[in-house]
Amino acid sequence: MLRIQQLSKRYGDFPVFQGLTHCFTPGCVALCEEDSTGKSTLLNLIAGAIAPDSGDVWIDGHSLTHAPQQARARLAYVPDNCLVFPTQTGRGLLEQVAAEKNAALDEATLELAFDLGLEPHLDKRFEQMSTGTRRKVFVTAAALGNPAVVIADGPSNGFDAQGRAVLAELFKAWGKDRVVLFASHDAELVEACGAMTVDVAALR
Repeated sequence: MLRIQQLSKRYGDFPVFQGLTHCFTPGCVALCEEDSTGKSTLLNLIAGAIAPDSGDVWIDGHSLTHAPQQARARLAYVPDNCLVFPTQTGRGLLEQVAAEKNAALDEATLELAFDLGLEPHLDKRFEQMSTGTRRKVFVTAAALGNPAVVIADGPSNGFDAQGRAVLAELFKAWGKDRVVLFASHDAELVEACGAMTVDVAALR
């Protein structure tokens, strides 16, 4: 479902990694090693948020380099920075992602928003929300369009206990038939969703 092939990235004279190749099958995978090891860079590359120096990412059989529209249609992304559009409302983001994925903003998605405690916040602008609330909106948006791959950078950051429990069950359910790849220092989340832990160095 997710394959990275000979991925390389450097910033100036510093090589973050060189020639990463790996295939991910359905399940939850957590990148949990220490900081400054390329976790966020790898997730951004897979999500198409930054371009690699060389190599490619394949999402559900589609090349991110040669068929980016098809690849992104099968991908959901919860970024580290959830304040990209400060004046957009939570509901506006959900409607935007639904339109991009040619999907309906259905009852199941709104029920997830309710379970995460978002009901009073959906019509607020992102700049009016807490860090955890912004992230919950992006997690809810990730449910739209039945993606084959879910990428998340620090998905539980700012979550309350209820939100973390909902997120763990959500990741566990998604991992049955899709790849859920996330970076987190939240050991309880990793354990609760049954994630396999991997460090970036092991992919080299």
